[in-house]
Amino acid sequence: MIPGLLSPTDTPPAPTAVGLRVIGLDLSLTSTGVAYPDGTTHRIKTHAREGDRRLLRIRDRIVQDLDHYAPTVAVVEDLPRHAMGAGITAMVHGVVRAALAERDIPYALVAPATLKSYACDHGRADKAQMTAAAYLAAGAQFADDSGGDQADAWWLRAAGHDAYGQPLFALPQAQRDRLRKVNWPTVAP
Repeated sequence: MIPGLLSPTDTPPAPTAVGLRVIGLDLSLTSTGVAYPDGTTHRIKTHAREGDRRLLRIRDRIVQDLDHYAPTVAVVEDLPRHAMGAGITAMVHGVVRAALAERDIPYALVAPATLKSYACDHGRADKAQMTAAAYLAAGAQFADDSGGDQADAWWLRAAGHDAYGQPLFALPQAQRDRLRKVNWPTVAP
């Protein structure tokens, strides 16, 4: 395991004390990526044999994370606009957005192409390119993440920090400007 990353059975470390606390969420029914406010990442993996109970497992883990970390804001990868899997992913969005609403945690939705162009300077970057870009930007590495879900969540968290004026690392201004397309909620200091 790579230091700083959580295995599926680990208890999250204590949350950061004060200031902006961003959680990044790359939601999927089979493999949800989560980037915690402390910079660690995790993947919630489910299996088809679990049926709709997968929704409960994802929701329960996200609720545990929200209660533990008390994020200031969540940054969520938005649903793909014209993809076959959008309906399935929408079910996950529903249970997670309900959990965010119950806790009064504002969230921003970042279109996949916007996230990719922010991270890689082009909107069609694949998961391997997103992972490589995270390594190049900040030396980030992700364990047990063949699909790049943790990398996407990591970039979502980074985007939130950038949008609220607390960038985690240097990026060209042209890439940062891509975040202007996002409707960022007002958050309490």
